Amino acid sequence: MARNNSNRNKSVKAASNNKAGSVRIIAGQYRGRKLPVIMAEGLRPTTDRVKETVFNWLMPYLYEAKCLDCFAGSGSLGFEALSRGASRVEFFELNKSASTQISNNIKLLKTDEASVTTGSCLQLLPQKTNAQYDLVFIDPPFRQGLVKATAQLLEQENTLAKDAVIYLEVEAELSQLELPSNWQLLKEKVAGQVAYRLYQRN
Repeated sequence: MARNNSNRNKSVKAASNNKAGSVRIIAGQYRGRKLPVIMAEGLRPTTDRVKETVFNWLMPYLYEAKCLDCFAGSGSLGFEALSRGASRVEFFELNKSASTQISNNIKLLKTDEASVTTGSCLQLLPQKTNAQYDLVFIDPPFRQGLVKATAQLLEQENTLAKDAVIYLEVEAELSQLELPSNWQLLKEKVAGQVAYRLYQRN
């Protein structure tokens, strides 16, 4: 009997770890659309409240922008950018289930302006030499030290347009960031345990 209970508990836990959720596109051509997402461990979709502020910041930079979502997760940021006028969005996502869901959502929106690649951002960026992105989202899993390496690779591999804009979402306690010296801080805000910042490359 105890063994059966244990198995049942494991099944419940597994189901909980893979439960589905959704993210909503706030504005633009896909306004109001809800996209299903896999709520896997470590995935942390940006809240609507934060997303509204961020995309108010990004309004001057979005039209016809070529975008990269480095740690896509649910794809919430990239899909919002696409809805609001970006010309193309590329998603990088390590979690295979989340990557598959992003691919399904691209098909759901019937768009040819988005693509997803499964893999580590740090391994995929060197393959994107001279890609020249206008807008990059860096929203990595917290407390894994990924920000510095990602920023360095973006510069080293020449993947940023001259005046590229970079959105960075990190844990609030991470006050000291080692970023390229030519990244100028434009906007900054803290909401609870999350700090979000907007930089422009000079």
